[in-house]
Amino acid sequence: MSWLSSAFIDPAVHELFPDYRASLVLAENLQPGPSDEVSEKLLADAESRYRGGASWDEHPHIAAWRAAFRALGSKPQRFRPSVDALLRRVPDGLPRINRLTDVYNAVSIAHVVPVGGEDVAAYRGPLRLVRATGEEQFDTVAGGEPTTEHPDPGEVVWRDDLGVTCRRWNWRQCVRTRLTTGTRHGVFVLDALGAMPDSDLGAATAAMIDALRATSPDAEITTRTLAP
Repeated sequence: MSWLSSAFIDPAVHELFPDYRASLVLAENLQPGPSDEVSEKLLADAESRYRGGASWDEHPHIAAWRAAFRALGSKPQRFRPSVDALLRRVPDGLPRINRLTDVYNAVSIAHVVPVGGEDVAAYRGPLRLVRATGEEQFDTVAGGEPTTEHPDPGEVVWRDDLGVTCRRWNWRQCVRTRLTTGTRHGVFVLDALGAMPDSDLGAATAAMIDALRATSPDAEITTRTLAP
């Protein structure tokens, strides 16, 4: 809990987006592993909501995130908010990555909210959302090879003491902190703008907790909401 209590949002971010909130779910003593029947059911059930032709493209929360990306100079056709990118892949079926990643992807598309998952053991210092200077390191893969990139100055990024953990708010996560089949302690970040009411964010957070307990019944879960 002490690590979670140190997380913060820089005032410079809230000055631009005063309606932004982050729901943080810290889950300890997880049972990691490859995708299995439990994570498969959660993800398949979430995908099925859109297989019958249900429209999501004009969803107000998607529209709000696209507008936020544009306001920061990121064209959403090139840099899509994570939930937008996920929903576009539903007709062909989302990839099954591992049970923890599959679970948060299921919550993301079911509740139309960007969700990220990170391995707490890989963190150094507190999790925080800031505007980048452009000098921070971002560990990623390009052309199949590990590489280090840097965010654009002013870009909104999640980071720790070592560097950027997620670029463009929720566009792309780094390699260093990604969830794996060995992750035992994870933090899950649900990003909400004003188009998502607090009640809907609360429902998405509750769904995240339920999904984690379905895959890890003995997990110790703590939550915290960051808001202006």
